[in-house]
Amino acid sequence: MALHSKSPSNSKRSVGSPGDFRNMVDRELPHYLALSLSRNKELIRATKGFMPPDEGTGLALSLHHCELPNLLPAVEIGSYAGLSAIYLGTVAKEQGRLLISVDHHHGSEENQLGWEYHDASLVDPVSGKMDTLYLFRRTIELAELGDSVVTVVADSERFASVYPGEIAFLFIDGGHGMDQAQNDFESWVPKIAPRGLLAIHDVFPDPALGGRAPFLLHQKALANGFSETMAQGSLRVMRRDPE
Repeated sequence: MALHSKSPSNSKRSVGSPGDFRNMVDRELPHYLALSLSRNKELIRATKGFMPPDEGTGLALSLHHCELPNLLPAVEIGSYAGLSAIYLGTVAKEQGRLLISVDHHHGSEENQLGWEYHDASLVDPVSGKMDTLYLFRRTIELAELGDSVVTVVADSERFASVYPGEIAFLFIDGGHGMDQAQNDFESWVPKIAPRGLLAIHDVFPDPALGGRAPFLLHQKALANGFSETMAQGSLRVMRRDPE
């Protein structure tokens, strides 16, 4: 299995064309979104995670630009301690949309014992497993997003098998091994409605900077009915083309 080690936020490097959005470093946030995120800036700084502010802002703006009705939810695969959920949940709250955050909360491959990004403080002393659920719940409560974020503690593939409807937005940032990443893609991408958005994190065109699974998912989406709309750091966002 090909594994990917998540990079610390200050070491991420990537390139890409912004498509029909300007690069986020050149684009001002809508006032409401800037104000809402500013209220949680200290929480964002304190929350464990692997998403630098420019990519988090790009993620928030992507959901902000989603054209589909707010009755269709956004879904993120991979919650960790809730950093990305602050960005997405803030927009969802303003839109009146639900964010469904799916994670088994036992950590992905690179978080396990013996790997570079293992955090021993997150190991449950009873089970001996990584457990980030309490951190995620605390983050959502502190961000006052409890009415907008639906927490699902489950394997994403199994949950997808019982999730019945379409979604407006999908963010894939779960396991970065090839098998898990492919399973997340195959399970959830078909549920994206036409003109819905797909965001993938940790897309590194240069294999020296990161694992291949997210990059290959990005290429697969572009070859199968998606058009890129934004690139920010290692974040790529694509829109499902109408048939």
